Amino acid sequence: MTAKALPPVVDAETWQRHLEELRAREKAATRELDAIAAQRRRMPMVEMPDYTLEGEDGPVSLADIFEGKSQLIVYNHMWFPGETWQCPGCTGYTSQFTRLAFLDAYDARFVIVTQGPIDEALAYKRRVGNKMTWYSTANSSFGADVGAPPGGAFAVNVFLRDGDTVYRTWHTSGRGTEQLSYTFPLIDLLPYGRQEEWQDVPEGWPQSPTYSRWPSSKDIAAAYGEDA
Repeated sequence: MTAKALPPVVDAETWQRHLEELRAREKAATRELDAIAAQRRRMPMVEMPDYTLEGEDGPVSLADIFEGKSQLIVYNHMWFPGETWQCPGCTGYTSQFTRLAFLDAYDARFVIVTQGPIDEALAYKRRVGNKMTWYSTANSSFGADVGAPPGGAFAVNVFLRDGDTVYRTWHTSGRGTEQLSYTFPLIDLLPYGRQEEWQDVPEGWPQSPTYSRWPSSKDIAAAYGEDA
């Protein structure tokens, strides 16, 4: 089947010239990301209170969530009480992270914290086939204090532990979380990209309403969950 719109066909020399022009911008973006990471490493930090969250084995302090490591990445998963299927964006996003042992070499850990009660959260984790470690902040102000209040937004937060003292070093939300994903970078390599209507594309390129191509939480459960 021929697509409705196709990139122009050129000779190999012309194609190579266009690639080199694009590559110059890609290299510049890489250097800018390196500079941003360098600035991130120079960020100050703020001391956190001694929160108690709920884990699979019961109450656990924020410092203990590090499990002896010095660095911790937390994904704050949106949660809506009484819903069978939670946020599809959060569900799909966190389903990517199945092999995190490489963080051990960097003295780091990556976990999920949600506002949902721990029993409900763990049941949902199994239903959708999530492989990360989950904690609940349902009985703590931790989520609200780090930009993820009940019924509110998702977020990524990074923490550093010095003994029993925990510091917050970084936070992002919205599209700032894309840098941690492999899905969008892969899709953005495709000729038609994300095919969402907000994107800048050539005339005639396929476009759909934003989010319409994202899998639902039910779709993710069917692919990865306990009954898959």
